[in-house]
Amino acid sequence: MSQKIERGMHWPTLNTVIMVENTLKKMEKSVMTIAELKRKLPRQVNHNTLMIILEYLEKSNKILVGLKGITWIHNPSVKLRRAIEKGWEV
Repeated sequence: MSQKIERGMHWPTLNTVIMVENTLKKMEKSVMTIAELKRKLPRQVNHNTLMIILEYLEKSNKILVGLKGITWIHNPSVKLRRAIEKGWEV
């Protein structure tokens, strides 16, 4: 999902980014389509603006966008981070 800069593009506000992020964090299923996300949002978001937000969340490793939809993958657990850093090689 790469966006090029265009004249008149709607850039997301911080409040909009947080709204989308919170909606994805609280999703009931493990995968949500973009159409489902748009329906679940408390207020409407321009499609191009939503695509910019999803690109940002994917680049920051908070979501994974696949063929079936969007999955929340961010886990802020310090224990998990330490286990990954130490790692086990088989």
